[in-house]
Amino acid sequence: MFYTFFTLAAGDTAATKSPFGNPVILIAVFGVMFVVMYFTSIRPQKKRQQEEQKLRDSVQIGDDITTIGGITGKIVTVREDSVVIVTSADKTKMEFKRWAIQTNDTANARAAEEKAALEAAKAQEKEEKKTGSRRTKKSDIDDTKK
Repeated sequence: MFYTFFTLAAGDTAATKSPFGNPVILIAVFGVMFVVMYFTSIRPQKKRQQEEQKLRDSVQIGDDITTIGGITGKIVTVREDSVVIVTSADKTKMEFKRWAIQTNDTANARAAEEKAALEAAKAQEKEEKKTGSRRTKKSDIDDTKK
């Protein structure tokens, strides 16, 4: 199948019957395929890598982290390219490279709390709008009675 496609695209005599007989069309098809590949795989991967790097650069002393090996602990020392964590009640210290950090559990908890607080504020604001409009209507009725 691919052989037929490429021989037709290369300009064989039978290529005049094929829509891919023109090399410009073949290049356009490959260009469209590259653009589709870029937006479906390359771009999302770059975004994930940037987010991971941002996470690794934002660790602080006292954060609870999980490494790519599944080891959890609290950061006690932050260096340029590594971190030292305490992993158990026995105060076992281990040093890891920053690239070995998979998640920052403290930052994830903070983000979840902020999200919950934001949602609660939105719900409260929505409730205030509902009760505020009812009060306005009720106060209008009271004013007409006086």
